[in-house]
Amino acid sequence: MAEIGILTVCTGNVCRSPLMERLLQRTLDQRYGRGVVPVRSAGTRALVGSPMDERAAEVLRGLGGDPDGFVARRLVEPMVSSAALVLTATREHRAQVSRMHPRAMRRTFTFRELAHLLDSVGDEEELPDGEDPQALLARLAEIGTAHRGLHRPARQEDLDVADPYRRGDEVYALMREQVVTAYPALARVLGGR
Repeated sequence: MAEIGILTVCTGNVCRSPLMERLLQRTLDQRYGRGVVPVRSAGTRALVGSPMDERAAEVLRGLGGDPDGFVARRLVEPMVSSAALVLTATREHRAQVSRMHPRAMRRTFTFRELAHLLDSVGDEEELPDGEDPQALLARLAEIGTAHRGLHRPARQEDLDVADPYRRGDEVYALMREQVVTAYPALARVLGGR
């Protein structure tokens, strides 16, 4: 297993990426066992050492997740190079990850982008049986890369998750909606459902 199974990335690492991290970790823990497939998060301009933003933590709790013990970290190249799959909050974060480690482009997608691609290809792509989580993550990256240019949403901004940090409740609600709408496609594959 890679040092990091999935790395999620946003700006401050206190709202979006920890929300995605904790949801994905819960799904993978249910399938493979606690911590077998590590999911981590980091920020391009992280508020290093900070806990999860309280309103984002409320969103996570409302989705059955647990923000306890979370500490923000700054994105560094070894995190990217050691991750089997990188999921970012926005297209700009995806570009930053790719500039940091160009070979990661083939396994880096926005959270909503990979969900959209998985929904678009449906059952036409064969997935590994799931016994080997590394093979599953590698296959997801292959599917995403193969279909990235073929299945685009109508609007490119539909690939991004809104940044609610220090903004109104409506932006937190939008972030929640965007993550909750995309999450089932990822959970279906990662959770073996």
